[in-house]
Amino acid sequence: MRPNLFHGLVRLLLVLCLAAGTSAHALTPADALALVDGDTDVRIDTLNKLAAEPDEKASALIKAMSAETVRVQGERVFIVVDDGAVDAVTGEKLPLPDDAGDVMINNRLRSAMESALAGMELVGAPPERQREAARTLQRSAFEEPDISQLALIDKALAGNLDAQARQSLELAQAAVLLASEDPVQRLAAAQKLGEAKQPIVRPLLLQQIEKETDAGVKAALVDSLKGIDRMLAVGNVLAQAFTGISLGSILLLAALGLAITYGLMGVINMAHGELIMIGAYATWMVQTFFRQSLPEYFDWYLLAALPIAFTASALVGAAMERTVIRFLYGRPLETLLATWGISLVLMQSVRSLFGAQNVGVENPSWMSGGITLLGNLNLPWNRIIIIGFAVAVLVGVTLMITKTRLGLFVRGVTQNRPIASCMGVNTARIDTYAFALGSGIAGMAGCALSQIGNVGPDLGQNYIVDSFMVVVLGGVGQIAGTVYAALGLGMLNKFIEGWAGAVLAKIAVLVFIIVFIQKRPQGIFAMKGRSAEA
Repeated sequence: MRPNLFHGLVRLLLVLCLAAGTSAHALTPADALALVDGDTDVRIDTLNKLAAEPDEKASALIKAMSAETVRVQGERVFIVVDDGAVDAVTGEKLPLPDDAGDVMINNRLRSAMESALAGMELVGAPPERQREAARTLQRSAFEEPDISQLALIDKALAGNLDAQARQSLELAQAAVLLASEDPVQRLAAAQKLGEAKQPIVRPLLLQQIEKETDAGVKAALVDSLKGIDRMLAVGNVLAQAFTGISLGSILLLAALGLAITYGLMGVINMAHGELIMIGAYATWMVQTFFRQSLPEYFDWYLLAALPIAFTASALVGAAMERTVIRFLYGRPLETLLATWGISLVLMQSVRSLFGAQNVGVENPSWMSGGITLLGNLNLPWNRIIIIGFAVAVLVGVTLMITKTRLGLFVRGVTQNRPIASCMGVNTARIDTYAFALGSGIAGMAGCALSQIGNVGPDLGQNYIVDSFMVVVLGGVGQIAGTVYAALGLGMLNKFIEGWAGAVLAKIAVLVFIIVFIQKRPQGIFAMKGRSAEA
């Protein structure tokens, strides 16, 4: 009998332990009432406690509060379901009492509920949703650190998480621990936040430094703040360098075609900006066609737009050369006036065909977003790809001018037209090819520019002056000089802009070019050989 009695007592104790463990996680009437009514601090503490517990009724109550479908009568809490109600604690279905009142939710509690729901959704969610929920928890922890959030964050960290989501949650955990009463925990949190090297940490560290009483923790906070400031300074310099290179690549694309039509052929083409505009509008038309006729291939419309933009601008340039410019070689002032008139005609034609308003060109998905480095250094994909595209165009033009038969003829005609003609070169045809080439490159520049700005009839006017400055500064007829001038002006403009503003930067760059040309009229690279003597 005694062994049986002993076994029975053991079973009874196990059942009681299991029941006690289950009740520890079950939603109680006191918790439900504390969540929906009373002091806001108590409600938030209860919210974070319930969100961290694996209890379906507590989760259902929190979600119902977020949806504003919770009612309270005396000490009973109800969740409205269709035409009836469910007791939040027992789960019993019953009619909603007529005197049940609404639950008041202020902005602070609403923010805490958003964080709690994010924490509840982290476990088992797809990686993208995990990252989004973790960022919500991190933002809440940084805006208003509350030690009651720690249980929810620890529960989320114990699960299987995406790497980025885990990093955000670890920062949220450190931010919450800064509100701890234990100096050791605050010290570890200060060091963890300093290692993150993220700009979002800086305001939190400044706030904590002002109220920190422990000397060791305060020193760690100051060290972390200095490290973040150093990182931000480096990030700002790199960001300015990147934007300068980006602007330089845009100027290079805009000026590369002009380096051929003006630098090699001596034609002051004031319609060069409008050739850029034509390439941009050709890109917009291709985008419209893909959106309407080939929506499943929309992400690849830009690859189809490149040759079309080149061809459209090249044909317009060839038509300009054959009908007007061929009669004005050797008379730069006349070419300036004639091409200026052509630019006005082209702008008005675009206004008549497409309207005076800007049209929208959308980035493909593979050009959207960017890369974030050092916390505050964001490198957009569209800028990165345009820099690579500018390099590819530069290499292609250089190889064509220096390594192909057409390039040999172009160089021969531009350096000594009579001798080239005596050698059997059709100089008139080469002039048309060269001008069409320069115009086509301008069209590709318009295709690239459509990905970073508005497309409108006045698009080309924003780049024509800068393009001439790049060609003149680099040295007329020198493609290498065009590259150096474009990158140099882009970097100089952006660094001065960060220090003195956009307007003063433009003025400073213009003054620099005027002084430089006064001292070195031939530009960065002087022409040599027969072309220089001519």
